[in-house]
Amino acid sequence: MFKALSTAATGMTAQELIVETIANNLANMNTIGFKRSQVDFQDLMYVKLSEPGSPGAGGVAAPNGFEVGSGVRPASTLKIFTQGELENTKRELDVAIEGDGLFEVTTGNGETRYTRDGSFRVNANGALVTSSGHTLSPSIGIPAGTRQVSIAADGTISAFVGGSNTPQPLGQITLARFVNPSGLSSEGANLLAPTEASGTAATGTPGADGYGRLLQRFREQSNVNMVYELVSLITAQRAYETNSRAIRAGDEMLSTANRLIS
Repeated sequence: MFKALSTAATGMTAQELIVETIANNLANMNTIGFKRSQVDFQDLMYVKLSEPGSPGAGGVAAPNGFEVGSGVRPASTLKIFTQGELENTKRELDVAIEGDGLFEVTTGNGETRYTRDGSFRVNANGALVTSSGHTLSPSIGIPAGTRQVSIAADGTISAFVGGSNTPQPLGQITLARFVNPSGLSSEGANLLAPTEASGTAATGTPGADGYGRLLQRFREQSNVNMVYELVSLITAQRAYETNSRAIRAGDEMLSTANRLIS
């Protein structure tokens, strides 16, 4: 009976983790480029009282074994990189990725990070940066007096500078891809860091060789589906309640056994 209590307790802990993950997904429903997470679980070790095929009554091999599980444990949280809805902002420095790829940025301490957030700004030095001030890599400068910035689907940036009526090329945005993007580490501030699990970044031209194309004046919204998350939340809540009932049932059975013994 003690085993039933501990097994049900692992189920309650698992549902708590699901609720925490769902809460984070829902909290980031309006976060640009956010990718929802899901929790993966694994069953724990089994107590094997007899193996399948073991000799049974009369020496006949039993078709089934006899094993009792020990509960569940969290295996990992998996980031889902499905496309979020594209919102037309009519802002010329907003860029969305339609398809596969990440923007590469350089943080203030010189580290390389990656993001799907293409809400760019121009800092005091004229460089394109994220809303947190991280510099787009490779760095692209926007000269003073620039007007009508144009960002093509392949990442080519051009603009009319000063009184010129001829567009001037300013640079090109590249994208990065990973063999296992779910292995990237979430750093906060819409940033992802490479890990051994993600592999190294491969950079390329937007719209070519499987990289997504760029859409100017668009932003990619979070891929969180509120209805799906709420249904998952209700399911986790019911599973938590069911596991708690299993604990109460085990406790009542244990109390009954103690009274009979005494």
